Amino acid sequence: MLAVPSPVIASDEWLPVRETSMVLGNQSPLDFSAILPNPPIKDGSQLLTGQRAGSSAPASRINPYRLLCASLAWSPASGGFPSHADADLYAAQLAKHGYNIARFHFVDASLMSGRDRDFDFDPEVLDRIHYLLAALKRNGIYWITDGLSSWRGAYGGDDDRWDPASDLKLALYFDDKAFDHWVEFQRRFLTMVNPYTGTAPINDKALALVILVNENNIEFDSIVREREGKPHYDERLKLPFNDWLKQRYGSTAALAKAWPDLQSGEQLEDDSIELPRSRYEDSPRLKDLQAFFVSVETSTAARMTQALRSLGYTGEISSFNNWPTIQTTLSRQDLPVITMNTYQDWVGSYLPGATMTQKSSIDDGAGYMRLIAAARWLGKPFVVSEYDHLFWNRYRYEAGLVMPAYAAQQGWDVLCRHAHGPIILKYNEPFAHKKAMLPYAIALDPVARAGETLAALLFRRGDVATSKLTIPFLVRGTEDLGGDMQAREPERLTELGLVGAIGMAKAADGSLGVGQPRSSVDPQAILDAVKAAGLLAKDNQTDLKTGLYESDTGELLLDRLRGQLRVSTPKTEAVAFSTLREPINLGSVRVEASDGNGLLAVSVIDDAESIAQSRRLLVIYATDARNTGMQFSDDEEKVIADFGRLPVLIHKGYVDLSLRLAEGQWRLTPITLNGVASRAAGQAISPTRFRLSNDAASGPTTFFLLERG
Repeated sequence: MLAVPSPVIASDEWLPVRETSMVLGNQSPLDFSAILPNPPIKDGSQLLTGQRAGSSAPASRINPYRLLCASLAWSPASGGFPSHADADLYAAQLAKHGYNIARFHFVDASLMSGRDRDFDFDPEVLDRIHYLLAALKRNGIYWITDGLSSWRGAYGGDDDRWDPASDLKLALYFDDKAFDHWVEFQRRFLTMVNPYTGTAPINDKALALVILVNENNIEFDSIVREREGKPHYDERLKLPFNDWLKQRYGSTAALAKAWPDLQSGEQLEDDSIELPRSRYEDSPRLKDLQAFFVSVETSTAARMTQALRSLGYTGEISSFNNWPTIQTTLSRQDLPVITMNTYQDWVGSYLPGATMTQKSSIDDGAGYMRLIAAARWLGKPFVVSEYDHLFWNRYRYEAGLVMPAYAAQQGWDVLCRHAHGPIILKYNEPFAHKKAMLPYAIALDPVARAGETLAALLFRRGDVATSKLTIPFLVRGTEDLGGDMQAREPERLTELGLVGAIGMAKAADGSLGVGQPRSSVDPQAILDAVKAAGLLAKDNQTDLKTGLYESDTGELLLDRLRGQLRVSTPKTEAVAFSTLREPINLGSVRVEASDGNGLLAVSVIDDAESIAQSRRLLVIYATDARNTGMQFSDDEEKVIADFGRLPVLIHKGYVDLSLRLAEGQWRLTPITLNGVASRAAGQAISPTRFRLSNDAASGPTTFFLLERG
């Protein structure tokens, strides 16, 4: 007898994904190219972040030209840049999914992977990048690129170009050779003529934004490279810091009056003032170090900007795209475009032992959204260059509602969910990072893909309206800094962002702004003043004490106690819920019951102005997903032991719904994950009461088509 291993069978609660090809057909209900067309990118119509040149959007930007961004952070482990044939298909698929801009991230690492000499770009990788840029442009998809992503830059001889151990990002501030290296990379990559467009990227109207250096705040970089037994701050900061202190104080005697902890051996005159020993012990020394960082970061960004301009670049520029502290907010104030990254339940490794908190973002009052909302400067374009609610968090279905809904409500311009790539052309590719769902690999995750599909409607199409209420946070300057290096805008005040748009401003409109000092500001008093001024409805349901927040538009309602975010707009009604103790009435859609938590959305996908008038609706229902054989080291599933393997498993679930729709016969048809409406699995239903199960005859899914016959 032969011993034959038993096949792996998913439990009844976890259903294996059946699809291999993930290419959308032309008639797919998930093909949004008709309802979200990408106009051609032509000379003279360079994208202005927030509004396309020649568009009819009013100058007030109440209805901005919103950009849904495809994150392209490929590496050899995730397959690298595609071949020409795959690039054509990939770009066309991105357009079908509703993307109209793409961010190129770690291009420097890909170009220099395995190269021994400085600036010795891999010719095949360079050719593939050039071809993909052209393919995206042909599909009306603009570009964002980093001036530098890798800590290794374009230096040769490094095996791991994704390793953050190098100090290049810090050296850019203080070392002319490092700065010149950065400039030379821009010259070699951006000014090289792309043979497939006939234009150098730096002169191409498709290049909408350059982020000078990714995540290059001095404080953040020092934390990334912090190691036990080493000083918190690099010694190369000492001499420039001493020079800055001389300009500020002039003498040791003057400095001693400001710093009670100044030691007897420290003298400005001989540059012996020490850096803070700890970034976590508040002090006047740390306050001045922050002001020093603001000065250095601001001047360096200006220097880099001038270098790009001297090469001929005329498009938008940004930098310092993470770390939402008071200090970094001040460093961003002179930038023409503000970019920010944010994460819910950040994961730092793919190795066994990697951890997460398993916390809900709704329970946190959309904290990761509010963090970056408070870093925005009002009146300037705002770009979310990275965000995610990471796999394997069981609440990540929330991301498809929380971020796109509030990004639209806040009036942000670009929304980019970070990923190796937002879509795949097929499962079972032979690359290390595509053999299982992983953090930052949203393309393999049906839950994340459902959220991105909804984001195309909520954010890019504009189903969620921009707030008419704006609450400015007054910023004076470095006098707003305190001794706490990690200080951020208080959470009790950023909760105002769940009601209206918030952001920083150098002047506030009297009592309606958040003044200084923040400790003396009462958020309830601001809401009362806003209501008294007629800028917020008297019956607005917001109750700060109970964690209930209703947007000024009435479209968004976040309930922290119930773990729910409700969205009610004419074209989309949706809810993300961790509890469902009673039915949820969204307007035309009523969720009667569910056997677990998840995301439910109903959206118009024909030319109707509302759900009640529509004859063709897309229904999205997302629960959870994991890999086959996935294992954890703890019962709460916070510590990963083994990510497992494909196929992906979707958690089985159902919701009971009742919809108020136009009279007639209605048919509910499951849509496979690759966009095929499985007619054989469809059924006639009564919209007044029906059950929606993701366990479809055609395979588990997150999508359904609801049509009137």
